[in-house]
Amino acid sequence: MIEREWNDDQPIYRQLKARIVGLILDRVLNDGDPLPSVRTVASDYRINPITVLKAYQQLVDEALVEKKRGRGMFVSKGARTSLLAAERRRFLEEQWPAIHTTIKRLGLSATELLAAEHDNEAPDASGGI
Repeated sequence: MIEREWNDDQPIYRQLKARIVGLILDRVLNDGDPLPSVRTVASDYRINPITVLKAYQQLVDEALVEKKRGRGMFVSKGARTSLLAAERRRFLEEQWPAIHTTIKRLGLSATELLAAEHDNEAPDASGGI
């Protein structure tokens, strides 16, 4: 479920957190679904359990995951909705202005953009964390 490669651009716990967020956004993990145990992730992906715990704790702090004593960690109810709202806001504030400027500069029409999007569609390839 978790992608096995890590990059040097940012700490592993941030990459792990981002991958879990991606799985929630992509509906691979849904409300109430359990996360793999800290020990399992640490063992399977050869990372320190403290690194996994740090990623999980950030998800708990952001109310995306909840701890159930003695049972593990589970995706919180409404986590995807909350993430979508935040990601949409971030996209519109941070990425869209530059994209919009490029579209205008190149004189691209909505028809051309939709055709390009259709031409670039690929089969869904669900990946891991």
